[in-house]
Amino acid sequence: TGPRAMIPSVIECPVTNKIVPVFESNDPELLRHRLALFVHKLYVRCLLVNPKERRVVVVENILAASLLKNTIATVLFRHFEVVSVAFVPSHLVCLFTLGIGTAVVIDIGYNEISVIPVYEGVPVLNAWQALPLGAKAIQQNLYELLQERGSIIAGSGNEEPLKPHHCKQTQILQDIVVRCCFVSTPERSERLHINKQDRSNEPPPPPPQIIMPLSGAEALKMPGTIRELAAEILFETDADNLCLPNMILDAIVNCPIDIRHPVAGNLVLTGGTSGMLGLKKRLLQELRSLAASPAYTKHMAPPVFAMHALPVKENIAAWLGGCILGSSEGGLVPRSITREQYVAACKTNTPLPDWSSLAHNLLPDRDTSATA
Repeated sequence: TGPRAMIPSVIECPVTNKIVPVFESNDPELLRHRLALFVHKLYVRCLLVNPKERRVVVVENILAASLLKNTIATVLFRHFEVVSVAFVPSHLVCLFTLGIGTAVVIDIGYNEISVIPVYEGVPVLNAWQALPLGAKAIQQNLYELLQERGSIIAGSGNEEPLKPHHCKQTQILQDIVVRCCFVSTPERSERLHINKQDRSNEPPPPPPQIIMPLSGAEALKMPGTIRELAAEILFETDADNLCLPNMILDAIVNCPIDIRHPVAGNLVLTGGTSGMLGLKKRLLQELRSLAASPAYTKHMAPPVFAMHALPVKENIAAWLGGCILGSSEGGLVPRSITREQYVAACKTNTPLPDWSSLAHNLLPDRDTSATA
């Protein structure tokens, strides 16, 4: 099972003819224009369906900007006149693929890592954690390592120092990360960091070096050490003493005391970066070691960590969860906004229903006017 196509969220600007990202704009009109072009491309070139005949499920970041959510609704309802739209949180629908309702969902995306515990189908928002780490941070770390240790093999066969323009393109860095990089073991990582601080200490034997063609005349020579150092930024603490394992443990500690161990025993990794070779094993090792430290044993006894294996690749887990929800009328219809409801809400300036707001998550038969 897989999607019909995976489309990068970029479009060709009709004015400049340059490739621009769809969502990286705070201008409402520009964002609306880009979204309209992007959704039109999805319907016309990929789906080949009439948008007026289909319901839409939008799998979103639960704490995404309201501007983006409102603009998506405007484009779908006003430009394409869809039947209904359902906004669902990505961390929650990922669990639909496993048939469970309790877990800590770790989404390792391009710009950031976000961690949200979910208990019995309810996201625990006060335990939310996020850091600007992910594929973008790994690529930036890789670029700096290449500038320091990499080299270029020219067409003549001579080895020359690497220049900034050789690997500055995001596509090249992304290709290197996906094809060549991996997450090292804690023991090798410790020895590498000791060697980095004091070169007199012998580093571990490096992995094989890589020679990667860049153009018809040049090739990139990358030492094996770079391949395992690029992803170490996920496990290096910042000024606030935070890294990927700390985020997960902090999210668990911020949960109510009676659900900490159940959520810790159900870890779910999603996002494209979480498929990196060696990441899951290293993360479990770091969690077990860190949970036994005094900083966390004063809050809870070291839990038994376990990680679920998703039935699909990590980067399409949220898509599959959205498909499962979309195929069930009983779960989709109550959470959907019809076009008539949207038009009526616009006339009264009523905001769109929000998963993170209790005002939009009351039971249908609850009398809000009743007093205790």
